Amino acid sequence: MLRMPKVKIGFVPANRGFFSDKLAAKMRNETIKVLKAIGAEVVVPSTADTKVGCVESLDEAIKVGRMFRDAQVNGIVVSAVNFGDEQGVAIVLKESGLRVPILIVGCQEEAVLSREIERRDSFCGLLSIGEALRQLGLPYSVPEAPICFPTDESFRATASRFLAVCRVVGGIRSARYGQVGARPDAFWTCRYNEKALQALGPTCVTLDLSEVIGAINAMPTDAAVRRVMADMKKTLDTSAVGDDILAKIAKLELVLKKFVADRHLDGLAIQCWTSIQQNLGICTCATMGRLDDRGTPCACEADIMGVLSMHALQLASGGPSCLADWNNLHNEDPELVNCWHCGVFPHSWAKTPRKMACHEIIAGTVGREKAMGVVEFVMEDGPVTLCRATVDNGGQFKAALIQGVVEPNPAVTFGAYGWVRLPNFQRFYRLVLLRHFPHHVGMNRAHVGNVLWEAFGNYLGFQTYTPDRTTGVWSPELPFAV
Repeated sequence: MLRMPKVKIGFVPANRGFFSDKLAAKMRNETIKVLKAIGAEVVVPSTADTKVGCVESLDEAIKVGRMFRDAQVNGIVVSAVNFGDEQGVAIVLKESGLRVPILIVGCQEEAVLSREIERRDSFCGLLSIGEALRQLGLPYSVPEAPICFPTDESFRATASRFLAVCRVVGGIRSARYGQVGARPDAFWTCRYNEKALQALGPTCVTLDLSEVIGAINAMPTDAAVRRVMADMKKTLDTSAVGDDILAKIAKLELVLKKFVADRHLDGLAIQCWTSIQQNLGICTCATMGRLDDRGTPCACEADIMGVLSMHALQLASGGPSCLADWNNLHNEDPELVNCWHCGVFPHSWAKTPRKMACHEIIAGTVGREKAMGVVEFVMEDGPVTLCRATVDNGGQFKAALIQGVVEPNPAVTFGAYGWVRLPNFQRFYRLVLLRHFPHHVGMNRAHVGNVLWEAFGNYLGFQTYTPDRTTGVWSPELPFAV
């Protein structure tokens, strides 16, 4: 797993004075423990800030809203620890001024109702809180079990997914993507609307490919270059590649890593053919796979929306992503798809030995001696999520999502690939064609469709499409099928 940014959660324990402060404090404290246990940094009023550390009055709500604003929380959890005060919750959210994911949940009663027990009535109060958020025009999330104890496994699972939603939404809105070179002229599929993307949040930072080539040509084969070469030889079979070529590949890695560090980038979209082969005599694939594995998603063919798809998957799962072609449908199985690229997948995904080799397609144009640097292997079996984000002619962002499983198959090809079983794929493939998604797709080795469905559809304003939903309208009552 990659090191993911800590998610800072603002917690609103919503109290109402007619009900037991003791029971409210109990649910507050148990919720905090669970949120911290799943890795969240929790921003919550203390008992010195508000009555029993909860939120009820106008003054308390203003204080807590400003607390969230100053802390710049990534998401907000609202718990009706009893009936709760919907105006208190509303004022917190208004005062914070933040546009972040919101999860609302209610706490279960301590026992079956009787005249003797103290009651919460969160079941009723959560309805009022939801109505207040709707009047403010704020989207929010609801657990599969909206009324529960914080200690229930269902809440822990929901809260973990919510942290991932916060990572995706915050990560995409603040993203900085580097575009290295131009897209291939032949690939309209890699066009995108940079102004629309900026309005969504991500900033594109450009670097001309000539600057990369110039920096590599000017770089000596020093100790830093030799360290990268040694690491490649340790992790890959590089026997087919001479040290002169390997040194250029290592220098490419160092140049791109410096670009990422200097410009604070979250991902790269790289012009990978054929200028770099003709002018430098290498392929970028091995370098891109290595960077993927280290947390910098790299998209082929200067595909900026491809790197956004990869980045979202990485933020959702905590693991590296790749950009694949939906390359071939198995001729005997309508739900088995070859997800392939020439040799750019994260190297940690390999089931078979990793071998640095020649790009068999590009070699036909530039010659084999200038087309070395792909890494060939078959993917490890297991779950995957495929995601493609795009923007249409009118500036509407859209995302296609499908989950499947990589499985063994005797069919073989070159490059890096896996045979992926995708249930109901024929319907989904028609959807990809009809709703205008391109031939590149982000892929990640985890099932995170629920997270992306929520992040894209509820908070980022995307039309979202899956095999079971063809309208593009986000439907919170229908969780993504696993």
